[in-house]
Amino acid sequence: MTAITRKPENPIAHLSDADIEQIGAELDAIRQEVIDSRGAADAAYIRKVIDVQRKLELGSRAMLLASVFPPAWVLGTLGLSVAKILDNMEIGHNIMHGQWDWMRDPKIHSSTWEWDNATPSEAWKHSHNEVHHTYTNIVGKDNDLGYGIMRVDEDQRWVPMYLAQPLWNFINACFFEYGIAAYDLELGKNLRTPKHKRSEAFKANVKGTLGKIRKQATKDYVVHPALSIPTGSFLPTLAANATANLVRNLWTHSVIMCGHFPEGVETFEKKAIPEKETRGQWYVRQMLGSANISGSKAMHVMTGNLSHQIEHHLFPDLPSNRYAEVAPKVKALFDKYGLNYHEAPLPAQVYSAWHKVVRLSLPNGWMATTNAKNLPSQLKLLYGMTTKGPKVRRAAQARLQQQARKLAQAA
Repeated sequence: MTAITRKPENPIAHLSDADIEQIGAELDAIRQEVIDSRGAADAAYIRKVIDVQRKLELGSRAMLLASVFPPAWVLGTLGLSVAKILDNMEIGHNIMHGQWDWMRDPKIHSSTWEWDNATPSEAWKHSHNEVHHTYTNIVGKDNDLGYGIMRVDEDQRWVPMYLAQPLWNFINACFFEYGIAAYDLELGKNLRTPKHKRSEAFKANVKGTLGKIRKQATKDYVVHPALSIPTGSFLPTLAANATANLVRNLWTHSVIMCGHFPEGVETFEKKAIPEKETRGQWYVRQMLGSANISGSKAMHVMTGNLSHQIEHHLFPDLPSNRYAEVAPKVKALFDKYGLNYHEAPLPAQVYSAWHKVVRLSLPNGWMATTNAKNLPSQLKLLYGMTTKGPKVRRAAQARLQQQARKLAQAA
């Protein structure tokens, strides 16, 4: 995952400035075609999804009133997990993007929607809509790229603490809604600031986030389990809510990682981004910095149509149910201009993303130069790089990269 400008072969080197602006014009035309055709069928779609989600959640919570019985626990937990995923992915995420604001329905509007998540919607809209979608995959600007806790690029200096990043990533996946809440608050940066220098806006945001967390915890871990006391199902209902939140967190984390982190997705350096980035340049960055997940219609709905991550990043405010329709047109544009349309099934994308997490947790070249025969000596080298000083680390890193280059040339 080397930044695009540092690669031996830049995948957009063959594009002229005129090509890039023509890509922008053709994508604008695709977008406008959808905008001009939005209507009753689209509105009916989102209303149906919301109706199904609410009925599924209500039915699942009713089932959990008798969750002392294992079949009721399994059905209730499964239904609640799906309901929470639908609430966050296909409904909340997309409504808060403003995809349905054109309906002028105050109940389904980005300015009024609140979701089943630890992060208040206003905080999320800032960090996601304004920051992530503006600075997609720009190292040092887009905190979605590694969530500020991982090494995400070969050009980032390796230090021993990155060895633990697969563990951090797994913990983050399990508690993803809280990780996103901390990320939206820019907690790491703000906690490094002396308390008396922290802004009033940060303090207000912390108060709002803690209030939202209390509300969510009270709903899932106090009120609903308490309703199950008469049937002796307090503890099973408590466990069901915790399980549903875990399932939702793991699923959401996986889908989001697949959108920007698999091998072959490009990253960008801040200094390489023009001060006044044109519409075409922004489009090309979204095209190369995103990846799709192939699969069934049901899977697309369960991912919030983020399985069409390329189309979503090109057109974040278009109704999610239209991404499948525009995807072939977008792919044809990739082919026309010789660009890589990155798409693979979910298991392959998840594996690729996690492979990158592990690969970048290690010094550059370590995995490429390690095999069963030399594993003991490679582990000894890694131990030395971990326990000794920067000078030893830099020398060992240079040797590893040189060996990796030789192996690549011989292959």
